[in-house]
Amino acid sequence: MIAPTRRMVAGSLAALGLPLMNRSTVIAATPAPDMILHNGRFTTLDRSRPAPEAVAVTNGRFSAVGDAADILPSAGPNTRVIDLAGRRLIPGLFDNHLHVIRGGLNYNMELRWDGVRSLVDAMELLRRQVAITPALQWVRIVGGFTETQIAEKRLPTLDEINAVAPDTPVFILHLYDRALLNAAALRVVGYDKDTPNPPGGEIQRAPDGTPTGLLLAR
Repeated sequence: MIAPTRRMVAGSLAALGLPLMNRSTVIAATPAPDMILHNGRFTTLDRSRPAPEAVAVTNGRFSAVGDAADILPSAGPNTRVIDLAGRRLIPGLFDNHLHVIRGGLNYNMELRWDGVRSLVDAMELLRRQVAITPALQWVRIVGGFTETQIAEKRLPTLDEINAVAPDTPVFILHLYDRALLNAAALRVVGYDKDTPNPPGGEIQRAPDGTPTGLLLAR
């Protein structure tokens, strides 16, 4: 029996329209991963493989998930191999909390103070938003800022807000510890001397008991 030579194999493959690839070509087509993590706990939410032994990452994406015996040998000279020593692997989460529906419905009524550096700029943005907000709608400034980013290191006063928006309801939420309602907003919601504090919150009041517009979360 005559052993097939490389030329014979090449001729047979050529007749079938298939190229001949040597071992180096195959290896080059599958680059080593940038990182391998093993000996840890992984949650895949894949019922067919709920707890793999190792994962590989190539170009910022998971390129292999499975048994350590299969994945570890794929490491190259520049692969970073990390032994998790039994610890849980938690990938970084980005944009994991969105208000897409609220943002879509209220896009033209919400005002953002992200990155605003002074109260002068903040109040000018509020004045412009009030000017384009139709009657019966509120201007909402919901999160995304803190007084520490502002040069004056304080929030606007209710008098300042009322001067810019005397007739348009304005709701300003500072983190989740307080909210500011201007006089127009207080009129709409009906807060008065007899309005009780909500559970876990406080309606700040003037000496005569009239709500000032500052709501505090306790």
